[in-house]
Amino acid sequence: GLWQPDIGPYGGLLNVVVDGLFIIGWMYLPPHDPHVDDPMRFKPLFRVHLMERKSATVECMYGHRGPHNGHIQIVKKDEFSTKCNQTDHHRMSGGRQEEFRTWLREEWGRTLEDIFHEHMQELILMKFIYTSQYDNCLTYRRIYLPPSHPDDLIRPGLFKGTYGSHGLEIVMLSFHGKRARGTKITGDPNIPAGQQTVEIDLRHRIQLPDVESLRNFSELSRLVLDVRERLRQEQQQESGLEDGGAGGRQSPREPQQGPAQPGAELPAEKVGEAGGAEAAGAQPGQGQPFVLPVGVSSRNEDYPRTCRMCFYGTGLIAGHGFTSPERTPGVFILFDEDRFGFIWLELKSFSLYSRVQATFRNAEAPSPQAFEEMLKNIQSLTS
Repeated sequence: GLWQPDIGPYGGLLNVVVDGLFIIGWMYLPPHDPHVDDPMRFKPLFRVHLMERKSATVECMYGHRGPHNGHIQIVKKDEFSTKCNQTDHHRMSGGRQEEFRTWLREEWGRTLEDIFHEHMQELILMKFIYTSQYDNCLTYRRIYLPPSHPDDLIRPGLFKGTYGSHGLEIVMLSFHGKRARGTKITGDPNIPAGQQTVEIDLRHRIQLPDVESLRNFSELSRLVLDVRERLRQEQQQESGLEDGGAGGRQSPREPQQGPAQPGAELPAEKVGEAGGAEAAGAQPGQGQPFVLPVGVSSRNEDYPRTCRMCFYGTGLIAGHGFTSPERTPGVFILFDEDRFGFIWLELKSFSLYSRVQATFRNAEAPSPQAFEEMLKNIQSLTS
């Protein structure tokens, strides 16, 4: 099944499979930044050779000098650790510089000279120094794929997303009633693996204006902040109702009557429809034109130019070392079954997400409760 290594803020995605007389641990890596639609890359980290009489040999596959002696220990249920007994096999004749150059080519598909952004260079060097010190001696915890329901907006699962100077990261999209969550499976020093990167409020549709108006960032900002204000008022009314101070008032969540204005809330029953195009002013089965507002930065300019629907959401931002984390307003854009986007209003930045198409066996949660528990556990590790 699927496992997440404990590598500080960076996390990871390991798939353990049985292949003949071997059990192999494959580390899955996102494609090179910013190509979110490219397939995942993978490399073996360890191999267990099952022998006769219940014995087995463990081999570390890390590095470039072939399999060598390793060790695996079952820590407790749904947790195990790996240890390399010959870490000299990970070293290269050219020393740390050669190891860094090789790692950079594999991780980023380029050389440091190709990366002109100084902050990006610092982040890359920091990741190399931090992750390479583990030498494949890691602890892994089991993770599950999210359960799906027929009324989910799209099929939940794993997605590759763009995160500015941090490159591509893996996010798990899951649905929880009237909310959807994106949880980081891989992370960075600002928002570590395990944290909830985006949350989508499926009760609050945002209808985008026409394309020309959408190019104006302040117009989009006004729509989103209007929804945030309405949400704040709803919460106040709800707390008033609980206190018995607002009896007889109309429910704030009741959909308004009449034609929907840009930014207006739309009936919740429209949410589950394929595309919801009728409510967005398009014909059934057609998309709504979409363009990024001027001034919003994007790692990938090759984003879809039509979308199905948009919702109000919040994105988690923080300083280096996960300092002063706060949820900030944004827009969740559903493009199709396999792609969505998120505009971070405060950062004036756009993230594009594309579905991980790889098939993972034995990765389903035994129950919805087990999945929720797993989410809590991986979040608590980095909180």
